[in-house]
Amino acid sequence: MTAPLGQAIEKKKRKITWETFQQKYLTREVGYKYEWLNGTVEKTPHMNKEQLYILHNLQKFFRHLLLEKKVTGDLIAEADLFFKEHHRRPDICWLTEEQIYNLAEEGTDVPSFVIEVISKSDKIVKVEAKMEDYRLAGVQVVWRIFPHLQTVHVITGENLENSIAHSGDMICSAAPALLNFQMPVSAIFAKKKKN
Repeated sequence: MTAPLGQAIEKKKRKITWETFQQKYLTREVGYKYEWLNGTVEKTPHMNKEQLYILHNLQKFFRHLLLEKKVTGDLIAEADLFFKEHHRRPDICWLTEEQIYNLAEEGTDVPSFVIEVISKSDKIVKVEAKMEDYRLAGVQVVWRIFPHLQTVHVITGENLENSIAHSGDMICSAAPALLNFQMPVSAIFAKKKKN
């Protein structure tokens, strides 16, 4: 006998503590990441293998700027971070060295630059909920990368209210968070040609 619909919905909304979440979800099944939203659990897919080249291109460009001493810190994939009361795992974020070490000690620090790679299966409600968390926590710049459209939406402003779609050879900037990180859209989506 199955439970009535109301009970099934109620069960989905059951809240758990951060400690329980850490034990049950931080290392759970491959292919998914779990986020703790003030007691509720949200399951979303990790960046898939078709999107890893984007992460590689971004990190390669960042390392080049790092060698030239034009940037500091690191681009981190799927770090466990808190944005106010919500635990999130941004696809990619920039953290200063100080923030990285603070996270090891205190466990909280908010990046000023976040990148989300939007897949065809992402639900707009979840994407916008993340944006609201980033906005409330004071993130300065968000790039939303759309691989299937070959576009990048660069979102800036005091409340992340300005969004400009970039494509082709248009330059995406992480300013004011990371001034020298300026990359053409075509370089973000570049794929090495097979021999």
